[in-house]
Amino acid sequence: MTTHASRPPAPPLSCRLLDHRHRFRSEGAVMAWACERGCGAGGSKEYASARAAAHYAAAFDRPASGDLGRKAPLLGMFPLRVWRWLRQRREGVVATGVAR
Repeated sequence: MTTHASRPPAPPLSCRLLDHRHRFRSEGAVMAWACERGCGAGGSKEYASARAAAHYAAAFDRPASGDLGRKAPLLGMFPLRVWRWLRQRREGVVATGVAR
């Protein structure tokens, strides 16, 4: 297995604040990824089989809507982290009737 990654010297502001939006695909035994915003960040990894590459590309190329706010970059998604924290705190009060 070999890994090759490339990263541009200065990503655009959107990628610096909101993180890269990688899209994954497989080409034979190689899984490749690139930033959807076109900043040039991306790379590739070679697997033992085309099936393994396709498996990992499909697993990684999912929207992170369920994790939105949990795995967010600190600066760019800070308001979302605060919103999640307040929502969880409020739901905890409603569910138990007792503030944590």
